[in-house]
Formats: sequence, structure tokens, C-alpha cells
Amino acid sequence: MEQRLDYKTASPAGFQAMLQMQFAVNKSGLEDSLLELVKSRASQINGCAWCLDMHTKDARAMGESEQRLYLLPAWRDAPCYTPRERAALAWTEALTKLADVHDVPDAVYIEARAHFDEKALVDLTMAIIAINGWNRLNVAFRTTVGDYVSPHTKAR
Repeated sequence: MEQRLDYKTASPAGFQAMLQMQFAVNKSGLEDSLLELVKSRASQINGCAWCLDMHTKDARAMGESEQRLYLLPAWRDAPCYTPRERAALAWTEALTKLADVHDVPDAVYIEARAHFDEKALVDLTMAIIAINGWNRLNVAFRTTVGDYVSPHTKAR
């Protein structure tokens, strides 16, 4: 697929606003490994190849196992995720699929609150909002996929 346009140069102010939100998420105190799982799962749901390429590379470079990345679409049936990660993934799916169901179930909220205090849950929600925004930009404008190199990759 050919890239439609480069949203970074077409709207520098909009791109900077997205980056500022992402910087806030990155400094929120949530675990990097958790954030990469959330970003990857939302990107799977949204069909964003560019973000999947980026976040699976980042996750692997930070030490995430291949098995956990491969099993992510079936996380409910895979025993390799912690209860906190499961709560975050359920929250991610509920918010990412909000247009389809028009609700975030109480049970999903209650489970998320069992693992995240108020600040952490808002920060997690902001992370999900951010990745859904990035997904929409990259899917809409068909950002070229495949050449991302993780800054977390160790020099060889």
C-alpha cells in the first residue's frame, strides 16, 4: 500500500499535540512492558500494521517474550499474563471497542480498579486514548510499514 500523506508534515501542530500526550503517558509511571502490551493489543484490534511493527519491536527490545506477543490476541486463555496485565488488557479492549458496544462494563472497571489506583487508571486510559489516536492516523494515511528501528535495541 502506498502512503497517502505524511501527517507529521501536513499538520505539525497536531502532531506535536499528539506527541505531548504520548510524552505524558510515557512519564506516567506505568510499566513500560504493560504499556507495550496495551499498545500492541489496541493496534491489533484497530488493524494498525505500523503501530504493531513499532510496539512489538519495542516490546522485544525491552525483553518481552515472543510467546507473550504471539498469544496477545488470545490473552484470556493464556496463563502467561499477570492479573494486572489482564485487567489492563480488558480495559484496553473495552475502550478500543467502545464504538461497537457503547459501554464499558462495570465488571471491567471493577477489575481495573482492583489493580490500578485512580491516577494509574486515568494514566492507563490516556495511554489507550493515545494509541487509538496513533492507530487512526497511521491507518487513515497508510503510513509505510516495516522500517521502524526500536531505540531500545542494543547496539551489536
